[in-house]
Amino acid sequence: MTVFIIRRLLQSVIVVAVMTVLVFAGVYAIGNPVEILISQDATEAERAAAIARLGLDKSLPEQYLAFLGNLMKGDLGTSFVFGEPALQLVLERFPATMELALCAMMISIFVGVPLGLYAGLRPDGIAGRTIMTGSIFGFSLPNFWQGLMLIMLFAVILQWLPAGGRGVRGEFLGIQSSFFSWDGITHLILPAINLALFKTSLVIRLTRASVRETINLDYVKFARAKGLRPRRVIGLHVLKNIMIPLVTIIGLEFGSVIAFAVVTETVFAWPGMGKLIIDSIFQLDRPVIVAYLIVIVFLFITINLVVDILYAILDPRVRLADQKA
Repeated sequence: MTVFIIRRLLQSVIVVAVMTVLVFAGVYAIGNPVEILISQDATEAERAAAIARLGLDKSLPEQYLAFLGNLMKGDLGTSFVFGEPALQLVLERFPATMELALCAMMISIFVGVPLGLYAGLRPDGIAGRTIMTGSIFGFSLPNFWQGLMLIMLFAVILQWLPAGGRGVRGEFLGIQSSFFSWDGITHLILPAINLALFKTSLVIRLTRASVRETINLDYVKFARAKGLRPRRVIGLHVLKNIMIPLVTIIGLEFGSVIAFAVVTETVFAWPGMGKLIIDSIFQLDRPVIVAYLIVIVFLFITINLVVDILYAILDPRVRLADQKA
């Protein structure tokens, strides 16, 4: 296991190095923030002073080397617009996005896995067919339209839940979160459901396909022939083995939920990283864009590392194959 983890860590370092180049080159190749940040009536001297102050008077390789040096120190620059450290701005909004992503993924797992398992065990039943038909809607409906319909139904017509915002956060053991107050939870429900609909449909279909593939394998038939109870066969032999592809997909989807919650955060006025990155793109606030992308890269790499470790724990063949290689 130690060799396996070390190899994955080395691969992660290489990915980070490559991604810093791609992120930096991609962001710094588009637009000129000076055109947005200073007045159109500014003199050439004022423009030159602004360019020098922002460090844009240096060549791209010099800017990249300076960026790498600052990255090693945890400094990703100062926001052109807010005048605050870019990484601090991103991390201040990270908890809100993480709350939303965690809630959405919990809904996807606790709803999607049981429904997919049932649909896989009874594929020809009315309930099984209804579940699979319903999952199509989760794939088909646009995310922003779902959000607007949820607001219209539950916030405007029924007036059961608030239409947007984060609400009042509670505190537990010195940690502030929407999970620790009823007002925060009520504000979290609609955006979390909106974000979870697509993921739930994905988990349902993946679980069903895995169950249909696993249920006819020899070790499941042998377990049934031994006289084991159906619950034990499903829980020990079926569910345990379908968790291998599920862990991989759920891990990757968790990263995508955090990275691409922009539409949901915008519709529900959720103060997360998505709203910040949209504003920064419009204003060409390069340090904030780079800080956001670097945080997302590190997040995806961390999630992939955890998924690889869980994958090796669930399926020892992966670990043994890696050691032989």
